[in-house]
Amino acid sequence: MRAWTWILLTLALAPRLPAAGTQTWEMNTYADFLKGKFDGVSLTREGRLRLAPKIESIFTSDQPAIWTVVRAADGTLYLGTGHRGRVYRVSPSGESSIVWTADEPEVFALALDAQGRLYAATSPKGKVYRIEHGKAEEYFDPGATYIWSLAFDKTGALYVGTGDEGKIFRVEEAGKGELYYDTGQIHVTALAFDAQGRLVAGTEPNGILYRISAKDKAFVLYDANLPEIRALAPMKDGSLYAAAMGGSVSRRAAVATTMAGKAASQAVAHTSITVSASQGGVEIQPQAKQAKPAAPKPMVTVPAVPVVEISGVEKSAVYRIYPDNTVEKLWSSKEENAYDLLVKDGRLLFTTDEKGRLYQLEDRDKATLLVQTNEEEAIRLLEGSDGLLVATGNMGKIYRVAREPAPEGVYEAPVHDASRVARWGKLSWRAELPEGTELVFETRSGNSARPDATWSEWAGPLRDPEGSQVTSPNARFIQWRARFRSADGRTPELESVTLAYLPQNMAPKVISITVASKALTAKQPKAATSTTQTSSTAAYSITVTASGESGASTVTGTATQKLPKTASEQIQITWRTEDLDGDKLVYALYFRGEGEREWKKIRDGIEETKYTLDSDALADGKYYFRVVASDAPSNPAASARQGERVSAPVLIDQTPPALTAPEPEREGPRVRFTVEARDQASPLRRCQYSVDAGPWTPLEAEDGIIDSKVERFEVALDGLGPGEHLIVVRAYDAAGNAGLVKVVVR
Repeated sequence: MRAWTWILLTLALAPRLPAAGTQTWEMNTYADFLKGKFDGVSLTREGRLRLAPKIESIFTSDQPAIWTVVRAADGTLYLGTGHRGRVYRVSPSGESSIVWTADEPEVFALALDAQGRLYAATSPKGKVYRIEHGKAEEYFDPGATYIWSLAFDKTGALYVGTGDEGKIFRVEEAGKGELYYDTGQIHVTALAFDAQGRLVAGTEPNGILYRISAKDKAFVLYDANLPEIRALAPMKDGSLYAAAMGGSVSRRAAVATTMAGKAASQAVAHTSITVSASQGGVEIQPQAKQAKPAAPKPMVTVPAVPVVEISGVEKSAVYRIYPDNTVEKLWSSKEENAYDLLVKDGRLLFTTDEKGRLYQLEDRDKATLLVQTNEEEAIRLLEGSDGLLVATGNMGKIYRVAREPAPEGVYEAPVHDASRVARWGKLSWRAELPEGTELVFETRSGNSARPDATWSEWAGPLRDPEGSQVTSPNARFIQWRARFRSADGRTPELESVTLAYLPQNMAPKVISITVASKALTAKQPKAATSTTQTSSTAAYSITVTASGESGASTVTGTATQKLPKTASEQIQITWRTEDLDGDKLVYALYFRGEGEREWKKIRDGIEETKYTLDSDALADGKYYFRVVASDAPSNPAASARQGERVSAPVLIDQTPPALTAPEPEREGPRVRFTVEARDQASPLRRCQYSVDAGPWTPLEAEDGIIDSKVERFEVALDGLGPGEHLIVVRAYDAAGNAGLVKVVVR
């Protein structure tokens, strides 16, 4: 009886808050699960994990790659390998032997004729050999560097696809072949015959697919936007499947164990080629062609250059070309290269280089991941007597994919980054569990992006689908894996998995504090608006000496006009903060005077990042301001955190200097007197005098520099005219406050 289990996630913590609190890692779609590692587990097009068909290795070579496989009528397999140029024979019972070792390092293509004789194409210095009774004889030499593909037609003629001049040859008997078609491309990478017996050829580097109906007569079926047509699969209804690849490669490597050319100092290759077991295929880069030399070419070793790939672009695609020549793209990928195609029971199967995967395509863009070999590439695919056969690269192996499911399998999820150390909650899942099947989970965690020896051991098993507590240590990264077990061919089906976790709450940061004065202009009486200019600066304080004369006033006389205070100073404190969790913050503001020990609270519970303080609330002096930020509104009290910052010292000085001057000394037209300026809070900075409201003239301190709270200035005037004169002396402190004194000279 089938039982559905549903996700119910919870942590024994406070309820989730808007910015912080419990978070979840969910995997429930095809794209989510495809990022994981599959071992005996398949992924359906609906995005469900289940046990994969049983897979077993039936042959392991000592070669990095198996490039080509053909199957004889009796089930015997023949394998062409690289990089030692060996041809293997694997019997239906699994016995294997080396049939032949070529002088060239690569055997890229094999073919069987109607009599069951084996033909092998070698590269570089490409030749076709016929192998009978363990002996190989040269069958055809096309004069090409590479031979990528072989195909027999119904008449027994052999077609040979070559590189580096992109020619196809037709060979009717040993040593007798003719140029059948020159594609104008660099390489002919795939050959096949359609339902009408016409030759179809895929090429590189422009990804052009040709249908060749006769000698020198061809029609372009499709011009792909990918460089290489990799594989072809004709259908009985006249349609054709084609796999193209190489779209992400920006620069191909020049590799080949040996290459034909002139001496190393003179050799100019027509093409560069990558034969890489780790890449699982051949990568070709056309270069400028040179006239073919008549002299024999010595062997030249070319150093390997790494392949450079561009991420985020289409790497490969699978197309269907219909009998009316219309084309439909069935599947594409930015992460995987499609290598080979096979149509079986009306289903399209294809292999890729992503851990040697085998896919089944039934609907457009909906591919079921049938099985993953966990080799670097699944290069070739063919039908065996009791299942599918997959040839791989690095290491070169043959796998048999059976029809029945494996008894058990493991799916390993990708690593999840919680962004910082987290406390793990419960793992929950939704699955269909037929009777007799089992599904259990394990987890591990660590603080490195990739699992290594520093990670914890797998912890489990977790069996409760409604929520099993994860016991892995608190860490930044976590991973889970699921073990599938079946009974009587039935399999569990996993639909979704969710893990709850609580990231460590990060303390808010107070990045900066700015303290500035703010002037508020006071309203003036109407009577003064036409005669008085207002200023946003602080009003001057004026000191009148005893030598000045005051005007008489009586109760019944004219009242003295009082000029208003034009501005009132305020202190505006602003701050910038940062909280990586996005929590709501509240602030507390404190101050402390220079020489004081304790902080005094101005206000707490501030929600804005600024506060205005009346400057009169603080006497003149040097002060420090402290802002404390708290994320308590978004976190439980036990996990709420604070951050704080203290400002640079701030000088508050609202009192102008006090100036005093004695009676002036007059000697004829010369007048002399000394002014003393004194400030309680800050050093003096400059001093000036004015005669009869004239221009201001700077004064020098008696000690030569104005840098103290108390300074003396000597005023000496020559050439004053007769009559009464008003002399005003003005001194500024470091805060910009001005103090004045006047002296009347008669």
